[in-house]
Amino acid sequence: MNILVSACLLGVSCRYDGGANACPALLEALRAGGHTAVPVCPEVYGGLPTPRPPAERQGCRVTTCTGADVTAAYQKGADTAVRLAALTGCTAAVLKANSPSCGAGTIYDGSFSHRKVAGDGVAAAALRDAGLAVYTEQDFAPLFAPRPVHQTNMTEGETQ
Repeated sequence: MNILVSACLLGVSCRYDGGANACPALLEALRAGGHTAVPVCPEVYGGLPTPRPPAERQGCRVTTCTGADVTAAYQKGADTAVRLAALTGCTAAVLKANSPSCGAGTIYDGSFSHRKVAGDGVAAAALRDAGLAVYTEQDFAPLFAPRPVHQTNMTEGETQ
């Protein structure tokens, strides 16, 4: 299965501060299951540099800590992530928690005070809207859980 994965979780140095957030447990789950990670960084795909000023969602807008409105770049990156998922046949994504692009379920509140609120990042919301199952590095385990095998009530010699 192809799975869209935040590039920073794969060890790519594309975070706002120039760092990475490699997630060994995720890397192992991908390897063990024979899955293919499709790296994505919506912020970079939107044209933002690395490093870049921190940004947070403020309602429908995304602004940096210096007050610059970067909403258009975040939307462009989200649109690119959705197209990439479609082109590569991804049905699920594992994204960076709390990010204004990739946060799924919880993001920073827009005050740059480290407070979190319920919500999705711009790309996470777009991917959900496109029908992908969206997880973070904090809750991806169900994606890799063994699926139950459904048995039929066939007797010996019967075929379906």
